[in-house]
Amino acid sequence: MNLSAFTIRRFGTSAILSKPNTNFNSKDFDVIISGGGMIGSTTACALAKSPLLKDLKVLLIERAPKSVFTRSEKFSNRVSALSPGSKKFLESLGIWDHIADIRHKRVKNMKVWGSGSEAAIDFCANSSDVAYIVENNVILAAIENELDKLSSNVTVLNGQNAVEYKLPQFDTHSNTSSVEVRMADGNSYSCKLLLGSDGFNSKVREAMGVQYLSWRYNQSAVVATLKLEKVEGETNSTAWQRFLPTGPIALLPLTDDMSSLVWTTTPDLAQSLLKASDDEFAAAINKAFTDAPVKNNLIELTRPGVEFVLRSIGLDTSRKDPPCPPRVISVDEKSRATFPLGFGHSTSYTKPGVILLGDAAHRVHPLAGQGVNLGFGDVECLAQTLSEAVQLGKPISAYSSLLQFESNRQKHNVPTMLAIDMINKIYSTNNTAVMAVGNLAIHLTNALSPIKNLMIKQASA
Repeated sequence: MNLSAFTIRRFGTSAILSKPNTNFNSKDFDVIISGGGMIGSTTACALAKSPLLKDLKVLLIERAPKSVFTRSEKFSNRVSALSPGSKKFLESLGIWDHIADIRHKRVKNMKVWGSGSEAAIDFCANSSDVAYIVENNVILAAIENELDKLSSNVTVLNGQNAVEYKLPQFDTHSNTSSVEVRMADGNSYSCKLLLGSDGFNSKVREAMGVQYLSWRYNQSAVVATLKLEKVEGETNSTAWQRFLPTGPIALLPLTDDMSSLVWTTTPDLAQSLLKASDDEFAAAINKAFTDAPVKNNLIELTRPGVEFVLRSIGLDTSRKDPPCPPRVISVDEKSRATFPLGFGHSTSYTKPGVILLGDAAHRVHPLAGQGVNLGFGDVECLAQTLSEAVQLGKPISAYSSLLQFESNRQKHNVPTMLAIDMINKIYSTNNTAVMAVGNLAIHLTNALSPIKNLMIKQASA
């Protein structure tokens, strides 16, 4: 008997051998992933590549039609700042090799400062990179390249849309109830475990009936691809972010002389920036980064005291040159776009037979670039949790395991989301007292290495 062709599942002290799932013509699956994109497609890869989960029968429902990625000299205006932790996870799935074959940019340090003073935080990971800037379409193409190798494990329905989910009754003692998914074309599929990765307007979350906390920021993000003035000897490996009263503006490096812009501002100003000429747009960006700090009497009054306290405990308070990002000289044609920003969090990530992943569970402000990293963290945790369940002889839909996943992810996601929300609200203001608090926070964070290193570690996870 060829044991490599079988999966061993343990129930108590006995072991049952079962043949792997190979008949994908059936409408019954172990796992259905509703929503592809970066998170849903990576989930399919993670399940198919796990030694303990690879024989699961997986269906991935992708609303978008199958796309063909073509390399282009022009950069997409939608990018992600992948953390070292996300890179490591994608490496383990074979996805990062495809990204490396296409293109990405390593970020060696990040400078963050406000509009009320020239005090800045200089984030620099001594032994590794701070982040990796990758276009979203490159990430998705890399995932799909790897997923194409797994067609014997995963069935992908492109251009298909789920219209109804029938979830099990809320019975925490039952691990056998199935989920039914009805499609727009009239077909229906069933599964033991439904994974909702269908974005912040999640229909899976709606079917679960869980509480969803959300609000709009009254801010819009303006994105664009920019050409920079080339500085001899510079490699453009720094990410720059300045907090303005209307929201943060960030330059994320793409090449030695190209960067991606993410400018958070008011909806009215966002529309004005879209309508501006290329020269006016470039000038507005340069002005936003280089304008002298807004004079704040409270900051000036408190600065000597703050510096005295820091010096008294042996910390460096020497005045450093103000941050000086590279000058924008032009804007890629048709690269400007805008989209509204908001916050959202599902108070529950799971109910019997179903789990939420990525933006379906949590939506964050883009200022820290953590959205997709939180999603990849969900996927990695899910694969680990389901593998542990199988090792213990539990079904993959065991509610105790689903709750363990929820607990683990909320312990990480909630503090991160609240910190991002608080940072945005503290720095996106004209309130003199709040601006002074923000300036103090920048001084302390940059001076106290343990705090700065903790922030880097949290963002890198």
